[in-house]
Amino acid sequence: MTEDPFGDSRLVGLYDQDNPGGADHDFYRRLADENGAETIVDLGCGTGLLTVTLAGQGRAVIGVDPSRTMLDFARQRDHAGSVTWADGDSSALPTALAGRPADLVVMTGNTAQHILGAAWPRTLHDIHDALRPGGLVAFESRNPDNRAWESWSAGDRSTRDTPHGRLTEWLEVTSVAPDEVTFAAHNLFEDTGEDAVYPTTLAFRTAAELTAQLSEAGLTVRSIHGGWSDEPVTPASRVLVVTAER
Repeated sequence: MTEDPFGDSRLVGLYDQDNPGGADHDFYRRLADENGAETIVDLGCGTGLLTVTLAGQGRAVIGVDPSRTMLDFARQRDHAGSVTWADGDSSALPTALAGRPADLVVMTGNTAQHILGAAWPRTLHDIHDALRPGGLVAFESRNPDNRAWESWSAGDRSTRDTPHGRLTEWLEVTSVAPDEVTFAAHNLFEDTGEDAVYPTTLAFRTAAELTAQLSEAGLTVRSIHGGWSDEPVTPASRVLVVTAER
């Protein structure tokens, strides 16, 4: 197994196809517009699909990601020159912001779930310190009550044509703990027989846990919704959409 699926340029090249913008990107763009955000950080920006669309006249947008392969892809996008790209995690924010406070920090694509253990409270404190008073942080995280991992079956395989030949993909859940789920993502390149297997652990945090963790970092929850159109949170809600204020 290899540790970083986002270090595999073959899979990074498919990332936007697998994760197209939709109601989630509309939500973050709307939030930025409604709050007049002029300095925006996309923390865990990945390939920059959303990041470049946040940029505009009079705005400073910073895309931060720990995957150099992802950032290399992002830097090749149309309009990438309108974004400042930074390699790293939340500890890179002071340098990336160059002393100016952020109006808005977003973590999209379930970035928050990839931040595990002690790194999570540290990240929230770093975000607090990066924001101006009244600034916002917004992110989504899968709702643990929905138990999404129960549908990640190794028997559910899909095959498609890619620039690297036929690719068959499936997920294999390997560990379910009270707050974390670990799975192996299989990527079988049919032409060569290579099965590139990438283990991933995701944190599953309840709305109550997120509220307490944000509060500990000095951030006050403004809202937690069960969807991108302000739906209430129910056990069936697939996602928790969180907005908090410094």
